[in-house]
Amino acid sequence: MNAENSRHTRRFDHRIQAARGRVKKFFGRATDNPRLSAEGRRDQIVGNLKQAADKVRDAFRR
Repeated sequence: MNAENSRHTRRFDHRIQAARGRVKKFFGRATDNPRLSAEGRRDQIVGNLKQAADKVRDAFRR
């Protein structure tokens, strides 16, 4: 796998992590489960931070 495919795979994984976090947060709130909601917020934040780091990394590559 070349670097370009690796970068796209990594970006996709980070988007999936953020989306998974949004779903967990939603179900945590819907079921009144604060632990699940907190896990969802954490996953969403981590995914978003990784996406931002990828954008910064790409900006310095160009």
